[in-house]
Amino acid sequence: MNTREITVLTDVSLITCVVQKGLANKVIQAALNAGAQGATIFYARGEGVRERLGIFALAVEVEKEVILVLVANDQTDAVFEHMYFAGELDTPGMGLMYLTELEKLATYIPPDVISRLALRDSST
Repeated sequence: MNTREITVLTDVSLITCVVQKGLANKVIQAALNAGAQGATIFYARGEGVRERLGIFALAVEVEKEVILVLVANDQTDAVFEHMYFAGELDTPGMGLMYLTELEKLATYIPPDVISRLALRDSST
């Protein structure tokens, strides 16, 4: 009989980034360049007070792209910073980003990767 096991990772964080429609690809490319392994994008619609921003009185778009990136804790600062600047989040009305430390993450991990991680952990 085949026994199934759960491999749980505990040193992982989730970066959630909400940007203006059309910027997700740029933000994801920045995350990948900083060491992230992949990302998930979904579309959302913002609600609330829509104030006019800036000198040109530009309206904040209601359509958003939400990006989820799982990263190892030792990579969070680099990936977070790259995503922030790629999404132009230092500009009013462009979006927001936050980091959530995860207690557990479970997914399929190939046996050879688990073996390498176990060897690395036992040598320290």
